Amino acid sequence: MGCPNLWGQHQNEIVATLDGPTNQIRIRQHFTYVNQSDKGLSTLYFNDWNHAYSNKKTALAKRFGEEFNRSLHLAKERERGKTTIKSIVDHNYTGLDWKREGNVDIIRVNLNEILKPGESIHLFFTYTIRLPEAKFTGYGHNDNLGYNLKDWYFTPAVFDDGWKLYNNINLDDLYTDVTETRINFTYPERLFLASNYRNSSISNFPGGQHVQLIGDNRKSCEIILTITDKFTKHVTDYVTITTDLESNKYEEISQGISINKIAQFLYENLGEYPHDNLLVSELDYNRSPLYGVSQLPSFIRPYEEQFQFEMKFLKTAIRSYLKESLYLDPRKERWVNDAIGFYLIIKYVDEHYPDQKLIGKLSNIWGLKNFHLAQMDFNEQYSLFSMLSARKNIDQALTTSNDSLIKFNQKIANGYKAGLGMSYLSAYLGEKKIDSTVLDFFKNYKQKVSAVDFKKTIEKYADKKVDWFFDEYVATDKKIDYKIKKVEKTEDSITFVLKNKRGTNVPISLFGLENDSVVSQYWFTDIDSTKSFTIPRGNEDRLVLNYDQKIPEFNQRDNWKTLNGFFSSNKKLKFQFFKDTEDPYYNQVFYVPIVNFNLYDGVTPGMRLYNKTFLERPFQYDIAPTYSFLEKTLVGKAGLRYRKYHNKTGLFVSNYSFSGSTSHFQVNSRVSTLTPAISFGWRPNDLLSNRRQYLMFRYRNVFRTIDDNLVGELDTDPDYSVMNVRFTDVDNNILNYSSWYIDAQHSSDFTKIAFEWDYRKLFQSNRQLNLRFYAGKFLRNKTESNFFSFALDRPTDYMFDLAYLGRSEDSGIYSQQVIIAEGGFKSKLENPFANDWIATTNASTNIWRWVEAYGDLGFIKNKGESARFVYDSGIRLNLVTDYFELYFPVYSNRGWEIAQNNYTQRIRFVVTLSPRTLVGLFTRKWF
Repeated sequence: MGCPNLWGQHQNEIVATLDGPTNQIRIRQHFTYVNQSDKGLSTLYFNDWNHAYSNKKTALAKRFGEEFNRSLHLAKERERGKTTIKSIVDHNYTGLDWKREGNVDIIRVNLNEILKPGESIHLFFTYTIRLPEAKFTGYGHNDNLGYNLKDWYFTPAVFDDGWKLYNNINLDDLYTDVTETRINFTYPERLFLASNYRNSSISNFPGGQHVQLIGDNRKSCEIILTITDKFTKHVTDYVTITTDLESNKYEEISQGISINKIAQFLYENLGEYPHDNLLVSELDYNRSPLYGVSQLPSFIRPYEEQFQFEMKFLKTAIRSYLKESLYLDPRKERWVNDAIGFYLIIKYVDEHYPDQKLIGKLSNIWGLKNFHLAQMDFNEQYSLFSMLSARKNIDQALTTSNDSLIKFNQKIANGYKAGLGMSYLSAYLGEKKIDSTVLDFFKNYKQKVSAVDFKKTIEKYADKKVDWFFDEYVATDKKIDYKIKKVEKTEDSITFVLKNKRGTNVPISLFGLENDSVVSQYWFTDIDSTKSFTIPRGNEDRLVLNYDQKIPEFNQRDNWKTLNGFFSSNKKLKFQFFKDTEDPYYNQVFYVPIVNFNLYDGVTPGMRLYNKTFLERPFQYDIAPTYSFLEKTLVGKAGLRYRKYHNKTGLFVSNYSFSGSTSHFQVNSRVSTLTPAISFGWRPNDLLSNRRQYLMFRYRNVFRTIDDNLVGELDTDPDYSVMNVRFTDVDNNILNYSSWYIDAQHSSDFTKIAFEWDYRKLFQSNRQLNLRFYAGKFLRNKTESNFFSFALDRPTDYMFDLAYLGRSEDSGIYSQQVIIAEGGFKSKLENPFANDWIATTNASTNIWRWVEAYGDLGFIKNKGESARFVYDSGIRLNLVTDYFELYFPVYSNRGWEIAQNNYTQRIRFVVTLSPRTLVGLFTRKWF
């Protein structure tokens, strides 16, 4: 069976024909597999990532669900990708056993004989692939506008002391062996082709075109077919580039000059590109764009056209340059490419655009230029965004596998931290040493590399110890945080103590400033906890740690000390309109106009004062006084909160808070609350999981004053207090959502316990089922009214948790607002309260798109009465779940409601006005 090893490398010959009308590619593939390992192989594995689109159970479909994306789950069969294998035979034309492994996009081929080290075997694959629609990931067919082909044919999995088998989960990190590849590709006429491979001249024939694509010592072949000739070839002295990146407002000649400048930069900093052609495509850029203000609508254009074009081109070109040259394991070792790539982007801006601001021309606009964000340099974004993840306690080590990263870390934070780490090393060791490292590494390890080789190369050029970089910065998620504790001065020296607040033993830089100009700089190392240092005294008036922000430090608010006396060291108070980035030299107080509304206060404008910056901070206050025009008095709310993060998993957070509010619940009737609370949060070991558990303790104090005309209508004491304990377990998944809580309340007049379970499932048939169960029981109840009773459809909300627009209304449009709580009914039934116990079930399922049928049933029991069976049903318009819904009752205990008078008054609605709640629809996809 074993054939002589003539090449020492896999050979791949493909004949592929793309059929336009069916969006299918017929493939005959002759693969010569060379066993380059020192072990005999009885099984070979090949990647078939096109098949990841084939059904709703693949790893790709699961990943989409985790990111709240239902597009692949809801897709029609014709929109999906699929691979149909006709035969797999060896060089003797003997059929081989094969099957799909894992989540179906990896093929296991069982050989008839052991393939010994150094031997090779010829395999012949015959199969057809149906391309997915490009709307899912960008790859596939574009509604007759062209094709984007990537990871489309069978490629060999890597064997390195074991098989590296990775599913397609939309991370662009296919790990495949290097091959010598020849592809004879036939495709429809009137399409234009661009590829990362070298191609022969294109020949035309009636109804189609043919081209041979050649990849020497390459990984997979990428093909882009367009209906217009979008790609241009730039032949520079350094590399030949094929690209469709362009800017409508940046002249074509100038674009060519910029491309040549970037090609020279890449050559000087990375060395010679090992292939004939570098493909830099809009598709690649869209997969990994410049996040932030550069994604604002084009009419805003915060940057000059030249800068915006060059940054877009540079980021995409570096990504392709490295991916096509350094054959690292992209799932396990992506941080190396990130470190080199973002370091070069930072260096390019430092060299060519040193004065570029983060928000560009927007920093000169009146009203914006005083923001700290407007004063930040472009390269400060890397520290800002990596710290955004750290402050939320979701940061992950750079060595974390690509498929285990939270989306925000995978797309933004980890790449930024890696590039910032190289800048950190550059500042510590010297720029020339890091530049020499990158050049040496790229030259000597092209197409045969690992992260260990990168470490060896850095150590080769470093004249200081760099173990801390790999052991602390790269391999862990430990925070870096230093502080200047105390300073003593003499005529010729300054002695100070540095405190390592987090115990992460890495170098820290100290700058001496005179009138905001740097007059001295030092590096200090080996600080386990605290350490004293002495430096010569010059003209410094301030000492500042990490002044150039090369180090991603957790907290920079305590990084400086003045040398001009005690009182001058106090930070100034800075009032600022709207939220800003954190300015370590000021105590920032933000203010923003707000408008609230309820029926009794009317429109209540006011001013919100708070200290929350874009980066989360432990202690926050939020004060929001507003003015009620109807009541002609102040209302509003205020809160203090201290948040303490513990671990990444298990018990990860504690919150301590004290809040108060005041508003009106009826004409000239005010309610005020004061609530101390403490809560604890748990999350599982898998940070990608959306499951969370919380335990909350709070003591709600309610104070009410009523209008003289309403005396006697209040059927409870005006003031009361309730101790509330609740445990919540929620798994927020768009395909299978489930949550439950158990809630206990105790006051002087009652003690009650309640349980709620909520479940939503999207079935393979695309039918969604919503189920909810609620049960509550009074353990004791000395009340005489229904104010504290369980309710079927509209709880009295004596804890004042629910966002009622008109909480005291029992008729009119405001009474038709429904908030799914307690019984969860939608019809207004007679005697809807229960002062003993309640048990209800709510269900709904979709009829067509967002049109659903719902039904509720249950039992309620009052003291001294028999349990009563209740039910209702109707149609639900589920426009945005939990945010905007309409309910049309049809049949209930009241009979056919749809046939009764004043039916419009029975229609119920769910509406959410809180911007913070709506923003959660977006942020849940990232964190």
